[in-house]
Amino acid sequence: MPELPEVETTRRGIAPHVEGREIVEAIVRQPRLRVPVPDDFVERLVGSRIGTLARRAKYLLLPVETGDEGAREGAGSLIWHLGMSGSLRIARLGELPRKHDHIDLVFDDGAILRYHDPRRFGFVDWLAGSAERDPRLASLGPEPLSEAFDGERLYRLSRGRRMAVKPFLMDNGVVVGVGNIYASEALFLAGIDPRRAAGRISRERYERLAEAIREVLAAAITQGGTTLRDFVSGTGEPGYFKQRLNVYGRHGQGCRRCNGELRLVTLGQRASVFCPSCQR
Repeated sequence: MPELPEVETTRRGIAPHVEGREIVEAIVRQPRLRVPVPDDFVERLVGSRIGTLARRAKYLLLPVETGDEGAREGAGSLIWHLGMSGSLRIARLGELPRKHDHIDLVFDDGAILRYHDPRRFGFVDWLAGSAERDPRLASLGPEPLSEAFDGERLYRLSRGRRMAVKPFLMDNGVVVGVGNIYASEALFLAGIDPRRAAGRISRERYERLAEAIREVLAAAITQGGTTLRDFVSGTGEPGYFKQRLNVYGRHGQGCRRCNGELRLVTLGQRASVFCPSCQR
């Protein structure tokens, strides 16, 4: 599943091609996604312009600006989630759609924002008014690369929690966008066993963990995300962070620090790989 670095990489890749551009055509080949494409999708978009793209957790937000500054009733945003296998990329007029290319937004300069999703677990929906009021966004925790996130927050929210620290990190009410891959990698960098109870970790270790989360996510964004199966960036390029993974997907192999064998456990119904020597 595309995680925060993959979604941020997509935002950065497509933004220069769509921001400020007028939508001259919208094509929906397959409306039956996880959330059905709105019936008035095409009507709302054609003739509008895309504003400055944003990302909240794993959601992409595409502001839609009407041509008339005085007519704001139709203004809003597209909220796009890539699901398990979705991707947004830039195509050009004349480039034929592939199988599973479900939606095209065609812009006035000939660029096409094309949505590809073999499993159809992603969706695009319309948000009227302020995106922050949408229930899918309102209850989310802080962004991990923002000043609102730090080790003190992790320490405070973890008190009295018996659940393992890894699923605690993956709770979007605690912090957004720390999915399975990057939680595993951050815990390795911080030297914390993913099985340890969240409430049994000290403030000092949570400070290190928060820094490790920022370090891992920033590096993944720089590398264009992690391509495990389906992900490509907005320009169609794969992510290269997979080559830097220390533990995720490497069970049975040697630890890059101590050469001990990495172990696989299941936590919160997710596979978790860790080094029993380096992570305590």
